[in-house]
Amino acid sequence: MEKVRNILKPKPNPQQQLRDWQRKLRQEGRNIERQIRDIEREEKNVQKAIREAAKRNDMVSAKALAKEIVSSRKTVNRLHENKAQMNSISMHLGESVAIARTVGHLSKSSEVMKLVNNLMKAPEVAATMQEFSKEMTKAGVIEEVVNDALDTALDSEDMEEEIEEEVDKVLTAIAGETAAQLPEAVRKEKLKQPALPSDSSREEEPIAEGVDDEEELEELRARLAKVRS
Repeated sequence: MEKVRNILKPKPNPQQQLRDWQRKLRQEGRNIERQIRDIEREEKNVQKAIREAAKRNDMVSAKALAKEIVSSRKTVNRLHENKAQMNSISMHLGESVAIARTVGHLSKSSEVMKLVNNLMKAPEVAATMQEFSKEMTKAGVIEEVVNDALDTALDSEDMEEEIEEEVDKVLTAIAGETAAQLPEAVRKEKLKQPALPSDSSREEEPIAEGVDDEEELEELRARLAKVRS
């Protein structure tokens, strides 16, 4: 019965298919923009927590949160790239319609195939692009995509060093002089073992906001990770 319905169902013309794909691409682009706004909004809370941790000389918490910001900013950059690639797909499809008016069908596009294949490797849009791949393959726009796993292994030491540099930049930019004034030896020591505030410091500096214990630290990191997913 399903085969009969498929036979009787009118086949969409190239212009209609293009409009449907572009509508889906625009919707996915809006989803990406919303996700970016959520990440950036949550980052402001993390920045505030870093400043509070730096005031307490709690560089363990400050550095852990700075790593979360570095990771989130990489995610935001990747999301911007995803959106740009989807815009490029839409543009190439628009060009294909002009050709379709002459030949009567959408022609294969190696550029669209390349972009779709790239986006299928992006975790944020992989499911959506998998559906696009099926529809475009059926319409003859691209060949069946073989999503081979790429060996992207990098030298772990170089990657760790790069992350450390980014974390230090974030700490300096957010915590400012508070973090920069700590001697290097003190900073390294505090990174090994959390600083325990004295009784007098507890009385003199009540902490009403920010990350003041491990549970709040984990909660803040979890919220940031959630908006990235």
